[in-house]
Amino acid sequence: MPIREIAIRILLSIVIGGILGIDRESKRQPAGFRTYMLVCLGSASTMMTGYYLFSKYKIGDPGRIGAQVVSGIGFLGAGTIIVTHKNQVKGLTTAAGLWTAACAGLAVGIGFYSLAIMFGLAIFFIMSVLQRFDHYLENHSRQVSLYVSFDTQKHFDEFIQGRKNEKCRFTDLRISKSNEGNSAVMATIVIIMPKQKNHSELLATWSISDGLNTIEET
Repeated sequence: MPIREIAIRILLSIVIGGILGIDRESKRQPAGFRTYMLVCLGSASTMMTGYYLFSKYKIGDPGRIGAQVVSGIGFLGAGTIIVTHKNQVKGLTTAAGLWTAACAGLAVGIGFYSLAIMFGLAIFFIMSVLQRFDHYLENHSRQVSLYVSFDTQKHFDEFIQGRKNEKCRFTDLRISKSNEGNSAVMATIVIIMPKQKNHSELLATWSISDGLNTIEET
C-alpha cells in the first residue's frame, strides 16, 4: 500500500473519530475527544494490518483481525457504563458511540471511504442532533422515573398517596433508609401517569410536597 494511501486513511480516521469525540467531550462524557480518535485510528490501523498480511504473505483472511475489533471494543465500552447510587444507568450512548466509531475506523482502514464518511456523519447526527428529539420524548412520556428523599416515612407515604389520588400507577418502587442515623427515606420510583404530561412542570408541582428534600428525574 502506498505511503500516501496509508496517510490518507490515518488522517481520515482521526478526523472522523475527532468529530464524534467533540460531541461527547462537550457533554462531559467519560470517553471524549482523544478517546474516540484513538478508537477510530486503532481500528483503521488494525484493518490495514490485516490487509497487509494478506497481500504480502497470501495467508489468512484480511478481515479476521478487524473482526476482533468489533467484539473487543465491547470491553472499552463497558468501562463507560456506570450505575449510580440512584440506580441510574449512564454511559450507554457513549459505549455505543465507541463501538460505531470502531466500525467506522474499520471501513476507513479497508479503503471504503464513501461508507466511512457517510457512516461517520450518520453517527454524529444520531448522537448530536437527535438528542433533542430524544429529550423531547423523555420529557413528554407517560412514564417518569424519580429519585426522591423525604424527612420521614410519613411524608413519603403522603407523597405516594397523593400520586395514587392522581390515578398514577407504580411499576417500580425501591425504598432505602438513611445511613446517618436519622429517619430520612430515599426511594427510586417509576410512575405511569394516566396521560402524557410535561415532566418539568410535573416535578415543579410535586416539589412542594411536605418533608421533601430531593426530587430528581432519573
